[in-house]
Amino acid sequence: MIEQRIQQQFFDSADLMYAAADVLSKPIADAVDALMGCITAGGKLMVCGNGGSASDAQHFAAEFVGRFERERPGLAALALTTDTAILTAIGNDYDFNAIFSKQVQALGTPGDVLIAISTSGNSANVLAAVEAAHAKDMTVVALTGRAGGKLGALLMDTDVHICVPHDRTARIQEIHGLALHCLCDAVDQQLLGEQE
Repeated sequence: MIEQRIQQQFFDSADLMYAAADVLSKPIADAVDALMGCITAGGKLMVCGNGGSASDAQHFAAEFVGRFERERPGLAALALTTDTAILTAIGNDYDFNAIFSKQVQALGTPGDVLIAISTSGNSANVLAAVEAAHAKDMTVVALTGRAGGKLGALLMDTDVHICVPHDRTARIQEIHGLALHCLCDAVDQQLLGEQE
């Protein structure tokens, strides 16, 4: 019984990956264009999310600053989820909903990109970060699920929305991980070409 349940998890994930490939390839390509515009202009990426999405933010930033699969110079990326002193100071002195937006206000510059990750699209602190990014003339790449939530409605025409067509958090997070790897791979391909 448990083995069948485990197998079904794989089948469900694979089914969604096939379905999402058609829906998400264009917005992911648009996100690559936004990231390349930022990187080649000397800008930086800022990434935020909560829980599993916080882990995705850190994972993605690490692959930009370090490397993905090929050697290249490090790229400027900052996970806004990692500095416990900043997070707890802002959470304590202001509000938990300000933990990302205050960092965007302090560190963001026009031309930077905010990658905002929220499976529901309704995380208040991520929404506040998007508003702060817009005030700084930054582009937003949003990774959501379900119907995009409040975050989807907050995006501007210059932003990119990668919205996973599913309602289950675990499945959405699996596609977010793949989408982030697609971004890393495509940026490396753009910067390095096909040669190893």
